[in-house]
Amino acid sequence: MRFVFTTLILACLSGAVASAADGKAGQVAYDTSCKTCHGPDGTANPVIAKMMKVDMKDLKSAEVQALSDDDIKKIISGGKGKMRPVNAVSGPDVDNVVAYVRTLKK
Repeated sequence: MRFVFTTLILACLSGAVASAADGKAGQVAYDTSCKTCHGPDGTANPVIAKMMKVDMKDLKSAEVQALSDDDIKKIISGGKGKMRPVNAVSGPDVDNVVAYVRTLKK
């Protein structure tokens, strides 16, 4: 019984590790699909913000970092305000981009 319990725990832990988001992969997806507007370090591109007549939030800010992972995923997948959904970021890359955005925290 102890062996079965230990095996079950190890299987659950290894599954959690395997499904964890990857910030490095997220940076690659971010650089490809997000960096033009949000800048390489999460600071909004002022030219894009002015052209779109929007106040883009700094992704490093406490306001953005306070959002839940699910909220950030919804913004990536569904858009917000004038930001359109980022269709090029899908599946596990959405989680990876969220993980990368978390690394930008001030």
